[in-house]
Amino acid sequence: MSNTPVDNSRRRFLTIATSVVGGVGVAGAAVPFIASWNPSAKAKAAGADIKVDISKVEPGQLLRVEWRSKPVWIVRRTPQLLKELGEHDDKLRDPHSEENQQPEFARNDYRSLKKEYLVLVGICTHLGCSPQHKKDGEFEEMVEGVKDGFFCPCHGSKFDMAGRVFQGVPAPLNLVVPPYYYIDDNTLLIGSEEGAA
Repeated sequence: MSNTPVDNSRRRFLTIATSVVGGVGVAGAAVPFIASWNPSAKAKAAGADIKVDISKVEPGQLLRVEWRSKPVWIVRRTPQLLKELGEHDDKLRDPHSEENQQPEFARNDYRSLKKEYLVLVGICTHLGCSPQHKKDGEFEEMVEGVKDGFFCPCHGSKFDMAGRVFQGVPAPLNLVVPPYYYIDDNTLLIGSEEGAA
């Protein structure tokens, strides 16, 4: 047995130094591990709101965009189309949009914020096909007295220019109105309602 005094300060220093190095190592390993739980940039973009410039959309024209991997249609309705919307309510399954499938702002005759512009998810509410826009009287071959509308070629569902479903077709509901608002007169933001955080 030796009587040399024990150097506790050196032992304390080595313990602290080892703890600090170990803590840095744990933090270095934890940061990338925790970061891997965050969604990828591609996943974030897939669910993100989109801005759409509608300044060049002509009356009667349909603009197609993609939001959350779904087709979204923006249609600039003509005054004649708007007038015709109220003339076939008796042929529709849900003419007043009573089903809870659209934002509150779309519970009106036009199913839109501004009557001139219609914004819809372009997916049939039957089995998910994408209907075709039939215009200039072409739709009247399918529904007497209605010149423009949307026809689903998969199973024959028909929708008017407010996205309301006609009676006697497989689709049970009107086409979906996504949340959106106008940033200004020429720009839509699809994916959020104004004031929603």
